[in-house]
Amino acid sequence: MMQRFRRLLRHRWLDDADTRRAVPPPLAQRLAERVAASERRHSGEIRIYIEAGLPLSYLWRDATPRERAIAMFGKLGVWDTEQNNGVLIYLLLAEHAIEVVADRGLARHVPHEQWQQIVQGMRECFRAGRYEEGLVQAVDAVTALLERHFPLRAGEANPNELPDHPVLG
Repeated sequence: MMQRFRRLLRHRWLDDADTRRAVPPPLAQRLAERVAASERRHSGEIRIYIEAGLPLSYLWRDATPRERAIAMFGKLGVWDTEQNNGVLIYLLLAEHAIEVVADRGLARHVPHEQWQQIVQGMRECFRAGRYEEGLVQAVDAVTALLERHFPLRAGEANPNELPDHPVLG
């Protein structure tokens, strides 16, 4: 019971200002530009979602950060790309949680261990307070996977199916 109360306080203590401190507007713009540049090199879509704390409904039912990441994957439409190759990079500041959720088109090509390597690299950067470095590394690693498995062919059109700007929740 006490652990649940502590979790509730930790999530309610942080707010949008904490999210903006971790990812201020200039960084959000640089990340959007990096995602846009990435998506010109493959047919996949990358979204970044960062939130300070879980909504109360998630806390009451003791939901995990992974459950929230999967829900946001759906809510942001990352699952709805033409080739099923969208990727969500999700950060939950209150729990220092990092999740990468890939649609089935890409997930079938990439072993779980490879996703965990991306998460571990981000975690090391974030522990040192280097959010930009960790997010850039993650975008670059996801880009490399998408280029390998969903490359653009010469002259192939690549419509931007999802917004490139990070979502700060």
